[in-house]
Amino acid sequence: MAADAHGFLSPTGVEIAFLLVGLVTFGAALVTVTTRQLVHAALWLVVTLGGLAVEYLLLTAEFIAWVQVLIYVGSVVVLLLFGLMLTRAPIGRSPDADSGNRWAALTVAVAAAAALVWVVVDAFRTTWIDLDGPAAGSTAVTGASLFQNWVLPFEALSVLLLAALVGAIVLSRKAKADAASGAAGTPAVPGSRSEKEGVR
Repeated sequence: MAADAHGFLSPTGVEIAFLLVGLVTFGAALVTVTTRQLVHAALWLVVTLGGLAVEYLLLTAEFIAWVQVLIYVGSVVVLLLFGLMLTRAPIGRSPDADSGNRWAALTVAVAAAAALVWVVVDAFRTTWIDLDGPAAGSTAVTGASLFQNWVLPFEALSVLLLAALVGAIVLSRKAKADAASGAAGTPAVPGSRSEKEGVR
């Protein structure tokens, strides 16, 4: 009955908000992958992931929304920022941040987005979510399904994040060691002040 009484020409306030938040999220994602400032890219990634959390809230998926905020916004982005700080990434513009494969990456991204949109539209062509009715699933059911059937991916993600953090620390220590060895092995410059004092 919800599908018969509703159509694309009569959007609700929730659907309009969903569309607006989606446009903002899409714009933030574009800025994330096109900016040449690494720190700005990480901060725009926060906006993108936060927009996805708002979309989950509008779809009445509160548990997934808070998981999005806690894991991705609160952990992954913080890990990226720590990695940037530990590896002493440039704060300003980085001309070498562009790999030269922009058109190939754009082609792959457009093809993947088109395939994803086609799959979702084809799967949910006649499916409507009644936002005014009872919730389709509770937090207990979602959490039980998530931590019973998807425990291995969660553990793999935690190991991956730990490996990334250890790698960032190793790279930082290696850069410091190289800088120290280079400073110790630098030959004296002819005509320096120390040599002039020795001649005197």
